[in-house]
Amino acid sequence: MADPTTVAADWIYAIGVGSNLGDRSRLIAQARGLIEGDHQCRVVGASALIESIPVGGPGGQGAYLNGVWLVASGLGPHQLLHRLQAVETALGRTRGVRNAARTIDLDLLMRSDGLVVASPVLTVPHPRLHLRPFVLGPLAEVAPDWRHPLGATIAVLAQRCRG
Repeated sequence: MADPTTVAADWIYAIGVGSNLGDRSRLIAQARGLIEGDHQCRVVGASALIESIPVGGPGGQGAYLNGVWLVASGLGPHQLLHRLQAVETALGRTRGVRNAARTIDLDLLMRSDGLVVASPVLTVPHPRLHLRPFVLGPLAEVAPDWRHPLGATIAVLAQRCRG
C-alpha cells in the first residue's frame, strides 16, 4: 500500500474493477498493488466484490468479479487513465475485440467533485455508468451520496437500475 504521506490527494476517483479470466481475485489484488505502487494513488475505499454475467461481447465468457475502488490521487483524469491502462497491460489485458474476456478491466467511472470530461479518449462520468447494476451497486456501497450529472445520487441511480 502507498505511504499516505507521499500521495498528493487532490481528488477522489471511483474506479470500476473487473476480471473474468484466470485467478480473478488474485488479478484484482495485483491491480490494486500496482496502482498504489507508484505512490501517486492510494485506495481509500473498496466495495465488496460481486459476481456478474458478462454484458455484450463474444459468447462463452466466464462470470466477472466486479467492484469499485475509491482512489485518492493528484493525477488529472487523463494521467490516471494512462496509469490504469498501464496496469491493465502489465496484467495481460489485450485489446481488440470489444467487451471480450479480460484478465483485468479498470474503468475511470467518475470523480467526487462531479468533473465532466468529454475527449476522444476519455468520457467522465463513464457513459454507461447509470445503466450498469454491476457497477452502480458496488459504487453505491462506497459513495452513495456522490451526485451524477444526471442529477441523482449514486444510491438513487443504483435503486433505479435494480428496479
